[in-house]
Amino acid sequence: MSWFDSHCHLKNFWDKDELPDVLERARRSEVSKMVTVGTSQKDWYTYRQLCEHNPSEIYYSAGLHPGYVNHVWEEQVSCLVDIWKSNLTPIALGEVGLDYFRLPSNKALAEEIVVHQKNAFREQLKIGIKLETSLIVHSRNAFNDCVQIIDESGFDWNRVVFHCFSEKAEQIKKLGERGGWVSFTGILTYKANEDLRDAFLKHGIDRLMIETDSPYLTPVPVRGKENEPAFLKYLGKFAAELAGMHEKEFSEKIFKNTKRFYQIGN
Repeated sequence: MSWFDSHCHLKNFWDKDELPDVLERARRSEVSKMVTVGTSQKDWYTYRQLCEHNPSEIYYSAGLHPGYVNHVWEEQVSCLVDIWKSNLTPIALGEVGLDYFRLPSNKALAEEIVVHQKNAFREQLKIGIKLETSLIVHSRNAFNDCVQIIDESGFDWNRVVFHCFSEKAEQIKKLGERGGWVSFTGILTYKANEDLRDAFLKHGIDRLMIETDSPYLTPVPVRGKENEPAFLKYLGKFAAELAGMHEKEFSEKIFKNTKRFYQIGN
């Protein structure tokens, strides 16, 4: 059995010199591959280096996370094309999108930030279309706006995943109708999230991935600890039971799905 962590952030472990141990624990937990997801220039090149050193285990993406978007976002976004010109290119653009969760209380300032986020998202979608790459979407309290902007962009929905999906069945249906993908985190295991589990079941597993989003969103039964790729096995076991599948069968399906979405060869 083998698991594929479709979305994690390894820089935190790298900065603390913990990455070798984290990767070894992942191997022991049958997590054989992972995508470490870029959020700004501060991690893109670190992740490329990690991928160079661990080519059979680690893949990486690059994108400007909405939380890092400000009035000089154009400067960072313009650098994205350069990293795709390198010998080891990202396998996806992301994570990019909209995040209205932590907007400032000052209405004028909040509106200004939203404008910047939308413009940065639109520009990165244009880049993604030119690069013909997959897209990792960060959407928090901004689902309808994200969908509308992607629709307007003409981006191929078959190459789009909404990571850390936390919406309801109504929203997942909209993604499914468009051919979009979803990826679930450890929040699927949290007791209060019945609506999320309902959405999981409504979507089916053909365009489904799972992720740790580590070091965040640790699944039950290890909730409270810092999350890491090794803990994907707990989410995988839970999701398999929820789907009514044997764990090995589920892991094989999810592994194939993740390779298919990111267009990773054998």
